[in-house]
Amino acid sequence: MNENRVLQNQLQYLTQRLDVIQKQLHFLGDKGNELRLLADLPKLDEDLQKAGTGGTDERVDFTSSSNVNTLLNNLRITANQAERELHLQMASYEAVGTAYDQNKVRFAHLPAIKPMDGFYNQNGFGMRLHPILGYVRKHEGIDIDNAVSTPIYASAEGTIDFTGHRGGYGLTLEIDHGYSLKTLYGHLSKILVHEGQKVKRGELIARSGNTGLSNAPHLHYEVRVNGVAQNPIDYFFNDVTAKDFQN
Repeated sequence: MNENRVLQNQLQYLTQRLDVIQKQLHFLGDKGNELRLLADLPKLDEDLQKAGTGGTDERVDFTSSSNVNTLLNNLRITANQAERELHLQMASYEAVGTAYDQNKVRFAHLPAIKPMDGFYNQNGFGMRLHPILGYVRKHEGIDIDNAVSTPIYASAEGTIDFTGHRGGYGLTLEIDHGYSLKTLYGHLSKILVHEGQKVKRGELIARSGNTGLSNAPHLHYEVRVNGVAQNPIDYFFNDVTAKDFQN
């Protein structure tokens, strides 16, 4: 009789310990959802979490004691639920880590910094009167005014895709950043990199000039996604500069 009471007490103690562990798993689940949002992943909704922790556990009669059987079955159910939730949270945290690493690489390839010091025309993208040709046409980038030979930096990590003269752009450089992103730097006076070279964000790649159809020294800068020109202003992170990425 005393032995049975000791067994019941120990089973109750283990059940309480498992309840605490399960509450901690729920807490980790809430924190995991916060991390999923930071990693641009959808939250694990309640239905999914229930699918991970639910399930049917058939009652088993282990002994002739009804109380001991109840405690053992409750303990087994709680342990099974905790195990399922642990597997679910482990998979979720692994997905967060993978997404974080992927986003980190992707951000390194996003043209997020201004490529050159100078005056930025905030309204330079879109339809406008061409200063030399004298008619209205789409301007597919922005112009950054500064003196000839002003340093130009890669706005993101990528591979030099083209260097050379290209019509009205004059001496031109293009970078393929992957993820369907490319940047173009026109009217250059000097190119300091070569085709096929890999560059980092903030790396010196060229110097500004006045080549091609240009009426004054400046950098013509474009951002393209799948070949379609985007407004570069929308990509700039104004709180970071090329100097932040240089040793």
